[in-house]
Amino acid sequence: MSYGVGNGVRRARYLRATLAVCVICALLGAALVATIGALNRDLYSAGGFVRQYLDALATHNTDTALALPGAEPTDADLEAAGLPQDLPRTLLRPSVLGSITDIEFVSDTASSADTELGQKSQHTVVFDFRLDGTQTSMEFTVERLGTVAGLFSTWGFAASPLAVLQVTVLHEADFSVNGLTLDTRAHAAADAPITFSNRGSYLAFAPAVYDISHDSTLLTAPVQSVPVVASGAADVTVDAVPNTTFTGQVQTKLNEFLDECATQQVLQPSNCPFGIEIDNRVKSAPAWSIAQYPEVVLTAGETAFDMPSTGGQAHIVVDVQSLYDGDLSTRDEDVPFSVALSVTIQPDGALAIQLR
Repeated sequence: MSYGVGNGVRRARYLRATLAVCVICALLGAALVATIGALNRDLYSAGGFVRQYLDALATHNTDTALALPGAEPTDADLEAAGLPQDLPRTLLRPSVLGSITDIEFVSDTASSADTELGQKSQHTVVFDFRLDGTQTSMEFTVERLGTVAGLFSTWGFAASPLAVLQVTVLHEADFSVNGLTLDTRAHAAADAPITFSNRGSYLAFAPAVYDISHDSTLLTAPVQSVPVVASGAADVTVDAVPNTTFTGQVQTKLNEFLDECATQQVLQPSNCPFGIEIDNRVKSAPAWSIAQYPEVVLTAGETAFDMPSTGGQAHIVVDVQSLYDGDLSTRDEDVPFSVALSVTIQPDGALAIQLR
């Protein structure tokens, strides 16, 4: 009897141990399933994939952002969008990026898209964030690429999140963006003709804010703060206009030219915008001076900066004798005139001024 009782006790203990193991395995299995589900819902979800991109930009880790599948557009993508190909990567550097904070997931909307291989699942993911302190949002399109070990989903951008910054610089070639100075002609053909205004296209991160301007010795364009929160083309025009240094140099040159004209002791100074006709006999050498210089105001034309016809006043003092009765008198008067000119900036920075 004691042998039977001991045997029963061992059997009961074995059953309890087996049951405990089964319960633990079931709990571990449930935990594993829950963990996999949570990872697929968060880290390995469409939203989790986009967050990796935004976190990389927020920490200025450009290599990580660009390494994500589909982050960079192909030439075929750019061609299909009607954008230039073989774009410079000059702006894809950490120093150009600003601040991205308060990143928050908003929504994930699943859809399907037709491809050459049939329909493919795509997700439209929206995130809110602060871009250089300003609240904004951006929409991303991603697609499921497959799984890792049959458990975790992998994702890629169905449409590249990068933008193409297309900058037109009026009356100049270079501009500054977030502290970096670029020349739009740097990627032009070697034999491309020099033009008055120029255009350049660059791959650029989105979301980002680009402060774009021009500031040189003679030309200035105020800073434009351009938030880019969408992929594809972002067009910016930089209007570089003459600054006070430019206008002052032209004014000085014009004044010197008029002063030189005034040294000619003739009624009609040669190659000069002013003169006078006198029907009577001239009895003294004409003495010219400039009573009022034309004020230089420049506007951009098609190939140069132009000053429209602008009035000034020359002054003449000359003795004359009447042909009618022989009386002597002095002509002491202002003589109105006008002058127009065009100005171009030469490659060495000097001004070429042409009277019109």
